Amino acid sequence: MSQAWPAWRGTLRKRSGGWNNTTYFVESGERRAVLRIYDTHKDRNKIEFEHVVLQKLQALNLPFSTPVPILTAAGETIAQLGDGSGKFACLFAYIEGESPSVDNSGYYESFGEAAGTLSAALAEVEPGIPAVYRPYYELRTSYPLCTPEAVHGLVRDTPEPLQELLPQLQILVQAYDNVADSLGDLERLPHQLVHGDLNASNLLVDGADATRVTALLDFEFCTRDVRVMDAAVILSALQGLEDSERIIRDFWRGYNRKVTLTPGELAAIPVLMLLRKIDVFLHFVTRYWEGTDEVNVLQHQVLELAAEVAAM
Repeated sequence: MSQAWPAWRGTLRKRSGGWNNTTYFVESGERRAVLRIYDTHKDRNKIEFEHVVLQKLQALNLPFSTPVPILTAAGETIAQLGDGSGKFACLFAYIEGESPSVDNSGYYESFGEAAGTLSAALAEVEPGIPAVYRPYYELRTSYPLCTPEAVHGLVRDTPEPLQELLPQLQILVQAYDNVADSLGDLERLPHQLVHGDLNASNLLVDGADATRVTALLDFEFCTRDVRVMDAAVILSALQGLEDSERIIRDFWRGYNRKVTLTPGELAAIPVLMLLRKIDVFLHFVTRYWEGTDEVNVLQHQVLELAAEVAAM
């Protein structure tokens, strides 16, 4: 902070939660900001693409907030840590609002409308530089370590720390096979920029009115993909919630005000929902194999994802 953003030197408070990045709240006098350290990758191009999209969105006067990068002393939006780790950090303007509580299910119609509004806006955004993340449906090439042979090896020759989770791994590997054989037609669906990771942890609601979404956050995985992917990502997280039928109706009511999907897109949603689960599985398998996470992180994800896939 003292080197890259000297004007923001102050108190740093680590934020709990989050799997992919380390986040700190920064208090500098009366001002506040959010420092993010990218733990998932060390690819400057991915962050530059994210920031170009965020800067384009700022010009559109959306009815909700999105992150705004704060420039370093050198006039950039990215700083590399000086600890030899090769990691990058960024500072974002603080956005007022609250993360929705686990017992708050009243914001989903507003979430649907915000997600639809964002989808319509991203359809008009031209970053001018290529996206780095591949579409979800390029499952076989998005995770180079997760070859079919390596994925099947998880159940054929299960590593000792995962042996107690063999039934769950079998569910996920079978789902991997099923979804990998169902991706051929997705390339013909309408494409545009998508957020890629819309969920309850990446939004804020109004502190005085918890039914109103005021911000959509964390555009790290923004890329070019099928338009309906963002809706499928959201629905994949809503399916297991208590009172999920009402919540999904609320979400669609808001979303449909802003986006009209084609029959082909609607028909693809079940496959895309399963694809989201398997993509998350491969993401955390890769992090474990690369040494980014301890095994307990993968164990937690395997348990959760297998239960969710089994319920689909």
